[in-house]
Amino acid sequence: MDLNHVFLCGNPALDFAATLRARRTVRFEMFASPDRLDAWYVESGIVDAVSPARRADVDRATTVREAVYRLVTDRRLGENFDAGALEVLNGAARRPSAAPQLTLSGRWTEATQDEALSAVARQAVELLSGPDVPLLKECGNPECTRVYIDRSRGTRRQWCGMESCGNRIKAAAYRARKKNAQVAAATA
Repeated sequence: MDLNHVFLCGNPALDFAATLRARRTVRFEMFASPDRLDAWYVESGIVDAVSPARRADVDRATTVREAVYRLVTDRRLGENFDAGALEVLNGAARRPSAAPQLTLSGRWTEATQDEALSAVARQAVELLSGPDVPLLKECGNPECTRVYIDRSRGTRRQWCGMESCGNRIKAAAYRARKKNAQVAAATA
């Protein structure tokens, strides 16, 4: 599986929740090492630099990630929020987050691990209490568990990303149609 971090869900909190891929099948952990967590914080744009993570930071981040995923799923399905997940998310959001600084080259945000995680948690709070809630959808690929914000015309988007799941599903459907046509022709 690809080790690159992917940002196509429409919100950093959703992209964070998607770092455990294929939850229903092979479960692929993107935060397999502390440096992968550091890379996610920087690549996501949450911060420009972050103090090096330790294993405990990864454990804390994955706990918050799972709370975010649970709360997003609860909200998407119209269910009450899980109390334990709320406690985890709110605990992380209450911690101070990094303060952006203006430098000669522009905005710069340097953070500790706790500050970076707090920024993600606050993004989740804003998302789950904001106007995009009705636009939350889960990818139509049965193996994918990414949740994204569907801002497409008519909210008809079916996949988290055309480059990833959409192309795969469309190609598989094409191959199945072609095979069925060949079988039908052979039996006719």
